[in-house]
Amino acid sequence: LASPETSVSVSAHNAAIGLAKAPGSTGPWEKFCFGLDASALQERLFVSEENVDGFLSTVLCPSSCSQSALESEPLIEVLDVTEDRIQIRLK
Repeated sequence: LASPETSVSVSAHNAAIGLAKAPGSTGPWEKFCFGLDASALQERLFVSEENVDGFLSTVLCPSSCSQSALESEPLIEVLDVTEDRIQIRLK
């Protein structure tokens, strides 16, 4: 993390933390963890094509699914993610 660019905003009903990658760090973040202390962290995934595909394969098709069932699943593609919208295409 790049500490000078990190920010915190707290209001009565909300808290937002802005994180920035260190200059040598590249590529998208896949997940983050949060919680009151290290022993009680919760994990959340960022929206990406890989994370959406992984989530859908777990939810839509448990481990007992056949390969033909997996091939018939719809294709989900994350097109765009911004602060105010997420655009996903279903084929």
